[in-house]
Amino acid sequence: MNNLIEIAKQCPDINITVKAGDLLEMVEYCVSTAKKSLEQTIQDEAAETYPSRQKVAEMLNVDLSTLWRWNKDGYLKTVEIGGKRRYRMSDVKKILTSN
Repeated sequence: MNNLIEIAKQCPDINITVKAGDLLEMVEYCVSTAKKSLEQTIQDEAAETYPSRQKVAEMLNVDLSTLWRWNKDGYLKTVEIGGKRRYRMSDVKKILTSN
């Protein structure tokens, strides 16, 4: 099957006759590959990250004092990780998508 994919990549205008079983195997391979890629993308999106104050300020295009005020007001709360103040990326994304 990988040979067929390589042939198709090298000669995209070639006509190929294949057995129905081989075609089915190729479709299953393509669906499986796409599914794995989509699952990985979803997993990567779901992973929580904790950017620094400077990074969040850049992403939101605000000053560090604005982040301090938002934390004080409860709009964008910090979390302490290893003695450093960080932000949940999921909280930052909510702000980015709401504006």
